[in-house]
Amino acid sequence: MASPQFENSLNDGIHADLKSLAGSWTGTTKVWFEPGKLADESPFSAEARSVLGHRFLHVEYQGSLQGNRIDGIMILGCSLGMQQMQCAWIDSFHNGTAIMFSENNGTSFPFSVKGSYGSEPKWGWRTNLEINSPEKFTITMFNISPDGEEAKAVEMVFERGSL
Repeated sequence: MASPQFENSLNDGIHADLKSLAGSWTGTTKVWFEPGKLADESPFSAEARSVLGHRFLHVEYQGSLQGNRIDGIMILGCSLGMQQMQCAWIDSFHNGTAIMFSENNGTSFPFSVKGSYGSEPKWGWRTNLEINSPEKFTITMFNISPDGEEAKAVEMVFERGSL
């Protein structure tokens, strides 16, 4: 049985926003390995599903980077009890064999979470999700150096529809 807090969020809150992103998507991914220097731009397709009673959004995508196939999965959610946005992300290129966990305080859009990766010194990673319209959303990811400098690393523009 869902709590009144979750029911409210599902009707008119962060969970309603996440649920609205369910569907088939296509788009373009841009990748930067160095600040301001575009390394690749390529098409991708994605399927987003609202899962576990609309508690989470599961996004599975396929694309390429410099001609090599990439597959990835993101699970996005909002812990109402902890008042946190949360994300688990894996893919066949960026993460190796690791799962990146990211979180940030808040329970409404804009959706923005922070995590870290690598060995010491750890690098940070910030993921933003912006709903541009019912037919379009954008995920932008930023590398954060151990010194705190941010640089755009990945931008995925999702448009409703399948290939």
